[in-house]
Amino acid sequence: MRRNLWQKIKKEIAIWRGGALPGIVVTGLVILARLNGSLQSLEWITLDTFLRLRPPEPIDERVVLVGINEADIRDVGTYPIPDQEIARLLRTLQTDKPRAIGLDIVRDIPVNPGHDELVSVFKEFKTIIGIEKVLPVQIAPLQIDPPPELPPEQVGFSDTILDKDGNIRRSLLVTPTSPGYQFSLSLRLAETYLIAEGISLENDIHDPHAIRFGSTELPRFLPNSGGYVGIDAGGVQVLLNFRSGRERFRTLSLNDIKTGNFNPSWIRDRIVIIGITAPSVKDIVNTSAITNLNPPGQIYGVEFHAHSTSQILSAVLDGRSLLRTWSDGWEYLWIFGWGFVAISLGRLTQSPLKSLFGFGIVSLGIVGIGYVFIAWGWWIPVAPVLLILTLNGLGLSAFAFYQHDQALRSEVYVRQCTIEHTFNVIHNGPLQTLANVLRDIRDQDSPQNPFLSELENLNQEIRGVGEYLQREALTQAESLLLGSGFKLDLKLPIHELFYKVYRETLKRDNFPNFKTLKVKVRTFAPIESKSLSLEQKRELCQFLEEALCNVGKHAKGVTRLSAIGKPNQGWYTLSIKDNGCGICSSSENRGTKQCKNLAKQLGGTFNREPVSPRGTLCELTWPLVSRHWNLGKIGDSVKSFFLRKIK
Repeated sequence: MRRNLWQKIKKEIAIWRGGALPGIVVTGLVILARLNGSLQSLEWITLDTFLRLRPPEPIDERVVLVGINEADIRDVGTYPIPDQEIARLLRTLQTDKPRAIGLDIVRDIPVNPGHDELVSVFKEFKTIIGIEKVLPVQIAPLQIDPPPELPPEQVGFSDTILDKDGNIRRSLLVTPTSPGYQFSLSLRLAETYLIAEGISLENDIHDPHAIRFGSTELPRFLPNSGGYVGIDAGGVQVLLNFRSGRERFRTLSLNDIKTGNFNPSWIRDRIVIIGITAPSVKDIVNTSAITNLNPPGQIYGVEFHAHSTSQILSAVLDGRSLLRTWSDGWEYLWIFGWGFVAISLGRLTQSPLKSLFGFGIVSLGIVGIGYVFIAWGWWIPVAPVLLILTLNGLGLSAFAFYQHDQALRSEVYVRQCTIEHTFNVIHNGPLQTLANVLRDIRDQDSPQNPFLSELENLNQEIRGVGEYLQREALTQAESLLLGSGFKLDLKLPIHELFYKVYRETLKRDNFPNFKTLKVKVRTFAPIESKSLSLEQKRELCQFLEEALCNVGKHAKGVTRLSAIGKPNQGWYTLSIKDNGCGICSSSENRGTKQCKNLAKQLGGTFNREPVSPRGTLCELTWPLVSRHWNLGKIGDSVKSFFLRKIK
């Protein structure tokens, strides 16, 4: 028993060694592709898709946008918007006491009229945050100074960092410059708002380069975070968890503020961000992570700062998730683990169609897992795993198809060798003996010997069967040669084959009992062709032929023979009944065992019993949808057919 177990283990190891190699190669290639950054685009697309598919969130009422649109510019009559208009807008907003106002409009030089009025506003109100652009020329198109009248603590940079596909997925919060570390507009606004809540900005405890508000750490973006590879992660960057929903922030126009077309409670204790929302100005950034955008795939710069500010406030005050990623080690362990699952799935299914179905189900599961993790604030590697599953699904399924084809070829080869070996044994043994008997009879000067013609017929019949089987062993066995020499096309419907078997078998003149028949009843109801394979048809035809031959050989005095095939409540019964002398032996012969084996393969039953007052009933019943057919029995079926023919 231990030896058999060890043999099975060795066989399984050999199978895994051969079958697992393609899967290991695929997993290794995907990991290498990810390491050199070739999968970044796929992973970015996956992240954007998951973010778009999230359920809508309510408006963040802590952030209000004042967008100067095309109609506002036409009313003012000039662009850039003069300092006078900006100063009046700021004074009007200040009357409703917002916590902070972010001015996302460049004011490094005067835009008259009204510059002095704007300078006065800047000096009067300490909650106004102006903008500058500080990134080097290699990264940003140009550097822009802040409004000179604003102190450094009232200035934040508005620079954005785009990925190689032109979309924005990160927010730069802090960056080093020659004067020192500079804060972004969104970080300045969030800090001003949270100070009023008693929450201050500090360095993180675990990562001194990261920042936190109270107990909420802002997870710092690293060069290899998530699907990124070797990205410049200078300063303090965070991944953007864009707010979802059709309307993300309340938006007012310049004209709304002028005319008082708004509720003052919308402004009180809020963060107000002023910016340009006119398409002609082109202050836009690209993103694929938000639905229902107009224009599609683009948001205005003022909206970007609103998302960046809102995610900080929501994380600190509401516990909303910020986007985090696993460390490199955990990510590649995850990818390799799913590569192993893909290999195991290909081994367990061992069927091309089952393999494709299994890989499809697992892929859907991975997508679901990735979506759930995004909802929890974790960006995990989904695209590399899907790529591994897809390549392994196609590759291993193709390999399974190849194995299936090779198994069929091997089965045909073994079948051919078995038939040739068996026929050689018969030829060198019984046929030689038969030849000697024939020679002796011919030498006895008894040309009328009654056994001579029978023995010669037997000799030709055995040789004919052997030659036929040798020919059939080289094909896919779509035909069957009956004992009468008639060749059946197994692609015909089964009821037509039954009729042909019945007719051709009763024509045989070497069965004397057929000559006494007076009543012949035969009817075979059709069966759905898809419910039986060619090999099942072969076995059933051989069963009918064998049963009829038994009547011809053993049912002495038979006058009535019925052969009936009929369906009944999802089952089909094929019965052969005669009124001959009946069963002569109570022992179970080889033919009976073969019939029981056929019934087992079909998931049915076989019955052979005497009938009163005399006769025999031979009956095979099986479900119309076979449940237990085993193609591995093909070789045994052919050998049993051959043995029956030479009896």
